[in-house]
Amino acid sequence: MKKKLEGQIAIVTGASSGIGAGCAKELAKNGATVVLNYPFEGAKEAAEQVVAEIIEEGGIASSSQCDVSKEADVIAMFADTVAKYGTVDILINNAGLQKDAKFTEMTLDQWNTVIGINLTGQFLCAREAIKEFLRRGVVEGVSKSAGKIICMSSVHEVIPWAGHANYAASKGGVMLMMKTIAQEFAPKKIRVNSICPGAIATPINHDAWDTPSHLEKLLTLIPEKRIGLPEDIGKAAVWLCSDDSDYVNGTSLFVDGGMTLYPGFEGNG
Repeated sequence: MKKKLEGQIAIVTGASSGIGAGCAKELAKNGATVVLNYPFEGAKEAAEQVVAEIIEEGGIASSSQCDVSKEADVIAMFADTVAKYGTVDILINNAGLQKDAKFTEMTLDQWNTVIGINLTGQFLCAREAIKEFLRRGVVEGVSKSAGKIICMSSVHEVIPWAGHANYAASKGGVMLMMKTIAQEFAPKKIRVNSICPGAIATPINHDAWDTPSHLEKLLTLIPEKRIGLPEDIGKAAVWLCSDDSDYVNGTSLFVDGGMTLYPGFEGNG
């Protein structure tokens, strides 16, 4: 039986760990050839470990260093991928970080770093992906779409988060950027959607679940009463990248265990 993403080439940004690694592994399991982006030389070993795990499971993967906030790096990453594999069919726009501070103490550097990676980085990668999708068009037997982009957003595109103004602003920006380019390129058979994770067990939020007391506090925000795993996001990504979701475009898919259901009102009905 043909795998859902067989014959397709995917770039996953920020894929050396966490959600990016989880998405890369699930895409590879479903037949995609995956290019795992990592941001700097110090992350190469972790990225190569994920590549090795994918290959060990019978998948095809390679790694690519690129700072997604730098235009020249992004252009080079896409050019190298097309030169090596012929095209790009899928972009998982995942690279992101936090630089938290109280608003009155937040520095311009903290603001610009988060906006640069989380929002500008997604713009640059989406732009290069769409250029390639338009060049190639729909390939019969590969996908009904000319290309698919998943913008990794967050529940904080809709939930305010005190002490994280730069992060919340970046994700709110991702939401409207995603919807705008989805609207613009839907006639060209290009699908653009977002996944909005809730609390996922990754290095970026390790201090929120690293002890029983921290985890207990976190679970008060999650009606499902469990923390999410990277594969939860990866499986959602596979669906959004496959023809099973061919009529889904411009949508924010919340994968959050119910975090956006206002759990503070659970016992107050």
